[in-house]
Amino acid sequence: MYTYNYSYDPDFLGSTSAATTAAAGAGIIAGIGTFFMIMLILAWVVLVIIAEWKIFTKAGKHGWKSLIPIYSDYTMLQILNMEPLLCLLMLLPGANFMLKIVMQVRLAHSFKKGTGFAIGLILLSPIFEMILGFGSAKYTQLPSAK
Repeated sequence: MYTYNYSYDPDFLGSTSAATTAAAGAGIIAGIGTFFMIMLILAWVVLVIIAEWKIFTKAGKHGWKSLIPIYSDYTMLQILNMEPLLCLLMLLPGANFMLKIVMQVRLAHSFKKGTGFAIGLILLSPIFEMILGFGSAKYTQLPSAK
């Protein structure tokens, strides 16, 4: 019959070596860092959603329309006085990129902002959308681009 040896076994899973403690500490720190990063990203997303809501409201549209992905592009094309069916180009790679650039330039001009602001909207759109949404800029309808 086999008798179990209850002596110290360094390979036992319950051992608390320095490496195990350090790994646990690193895991906890990584978890906390990940949590705070996710919270920061969520706060940023909420601010951008509110800014787009305010831009839509300033343009005389319902703010909730900015929450629905394709419909928000459709409504933005209406705000910019462009052909709303251009939102179908958003489904094509490359064409969507070019259309977004044109939309950002027209958005800047519809709020009486210059080319520098348009470049800011292209490169750092969330920040410049917050400036438009929360700032004192007034919307003016552009001539038709149809």
